[in-house]
Amino acid sequence: MLQIKSASEIQQMKGAGALSKAALRLAGTLAVPGATTAQIDAAVEQLIRDGGGKPTFKGYSGFPASICSSINAQVVHGIPSSEAVLADGDIISIDTGATYGGWVGDNAWTFFVGTVSDEVKGLCEVTRDCLEAGIREAVPGNTLGDIGYAIQTLAENNGYGVVRGYTGHGVGRVMHEDPAVPNYGKRGRGVRLQKGMVIAIEPMITLGSYETRTWPNGWTVQTVDGKAAAHYENTVAITADGPVILTSDERGPWCPMQGGE
Repeated sequence: MLQIKSASEIQQMKGAGALSKAALRLAGTLAVPGATTAQIDAAVEQLIRDGGGKPTFKGYSGFPASICSSINAQVVHGIPSSEAVLADGDIISIDTGATYGGWVGDNAWTFFVGTVSDEVKGLCEVTRDCLEAGIREAVPGNTLGDIGYAIQTLAENNGYGVVRGYTGHGVGRVMHEDPAVPNYGKRGRGVRLQKGMVIAIEPMITLGSYETRTWPNGWTVQTVDGKAAAHYENTVAITADGPVILTSDERGPWCPMQGGE
């Protein structure tokens, strides 16, 4: 069932979005050669709790950490570990979620660790452009197919794969609400967008095949061919005045994004 938010509820959601974005920006500053993903996870959890929130991911369906940290060929849902040490040339998708004031903010970014190859940099730049293209379509009267088409067309025209098995989603008082928001589709198809809907748009784009497999831990998803993947996400409200990014910095002077920006 679709959950339609009032203007005041959307305004309230900006607090959760800002805290989640602050966590993401902190994570980006820590994504340097020699750092472990466990260290990044601990710092993010502390920031969220110090900000009066709760890490949304921790304990969600048994997930053991406050961030998802997915390196290189890992697409999403990587579990932080003291054994996962970042190296120069890596990319890492970090996904953060913060629950604040009863609402959820959810966002992700793919960060460069040191100096990355031009091939991987190009993948990240196009994936970020896919996110922006999808957000531009998030207006009343359009459909989910319009968002998916914009993302898919841009990615595939640049020679990249579009992951099918994982999608964006509605966001509200819980992290995952209806509807699912695919990163592929046909114009005019799917759920029609209404004022007051809040969705997470999150393209997951690959250098090679879009097919994925899940690790034995039941969480970590990676490309079947071992080629790199990039992932970017924002929580977006659909309003009469156009899309509003709720995972933004307008409620606080957070540290600058590092890496993939």
